[in-house]
Amino acid sequence: MSESHQRQMQVFGDNPNRFINGYSEEFERSFLEHVKRSHRFSRVAATVLYNEYISDRHHVHMNATQWATLTEFVKYLGRTGKCKVEETEKGWFVTYIDREPETLLRERLKNKRERAEVADEERHEREIEQQIARAAKSMRPVMSSDDPDLEEKKQLQRNIENEKVAFALTSARLKTGKEIDNAQGIDESKALRKTSSVFSGDDNSKNSEERSIFANSETQERAHSFALSKGKDISGSKQRDAKGGAIALAQLMEEEEKAKEKVNRKDYWLVEGLIVKVMSKSLAEHGYYKQKGIVSKVIGKYVAEVKMLDGGAILKVDQEELETVIPQIGGLVKIVNGAYRGSNARLLSIDTAKFTAKVQIEKGLYDGRILNAIEYEDICKLSLS
Repeated sequence: MSESHQRQMQVFGDNPNRFINGYSEEFERSFLEHVKRSHRFSRVAATVLYNEYISDRHHVHMNATQWATLTEFVKYLGRTGKCKVEETEKGWFVTYIDREPETLLRERLKNKRERAEVADEERHEREIEQQIARAAKSMRPVMSSDDPDLEEKKQLQRNIENEKVAFALTSARLKTGKEIDNAQGIDESKALRKTSSVFSGDDNSKNSEERSIFANSETQERAHSFALSKGKDISGSKQRDAKGGAIALAQLMEEEEKAKEKVNRKDYWLVEGLIVKVMSKSLAEHGYYKQKGIVSKVIGKYVAEVKMLDGGAILKVDQEELETVIPQIGGLVKIVNGAYRGSNARLLSIDTAKFTAKVQIEKGLYDGRILNAIEYEDICKLSLS
């Protein structure tokens, strides 16, 4: 043993804890940095992480630290809350827990934004209810006591048992234009005969009587024409009111649709039971890139635990590294964003040029409604299991 080596052994023997603690801290820091950089949102086997770490020739050896085995080091990470560790039949698995100030600040901002969105949603719902109430009030027909067709039908009741029931029948009825003309002709002939017999010698009186008869006839004709035109005006007014009410209702529904779109359009879309595609290139070396899996759990709205369809491995992946899956025509999808967020629908067709799909909502409040152009990213294939 050389003299320099003996001197180093003596220095180490004087204070061994200082050296061991220093190497342990450096090993832990570099190991966690590797996990954070390569598998920040994934659940990975501890042996895989360690083999990736020691592939760097400048790494700190574990035999220079306070941990004799990898299992002890993994348990230490779990006890200190720096990673989530799980023991399975295939060994220990590690999931990184991000506790950086930037991440915590971003999480607080997300929570604040979610609370603000909930308040906005409640306010929009109140406004929509008020608009519906105003529209219903404005479209409610005005009940007129003069119109017998609008009067409420009541059951006939007799207050006095022995009182006689009397009906007053009248022969008065509306005459048609032809009947009015015939009646006017008869009256005119009678008046002429009467005038000729009584005032046969007075031509001026005869002419005056004839002018009076013709004037009365013209007055009656004008009254009849005015009554007919008045009836048409009333009917046209009712039609215009009905048409205006329908337009107002359509405008109200359009405003409600826009309000629902604004309220339900979120920056997160993950839901349990979706079939998604993993687009993380950092997982390509493990064979998970562009592979499909089922969202088994949603963490904090933006991170999902995905159980891969091929192999059954569970990965923790951010939604930015996931992609929605479009099923075959007739397949079941979940609307994950937009006005009808949360509804299940059936895929009817797709437009590859515009990247949109045509779906029909199934069950729920909007059962049977067809959406002609919904974007690919707003729908996702739903697992039937």
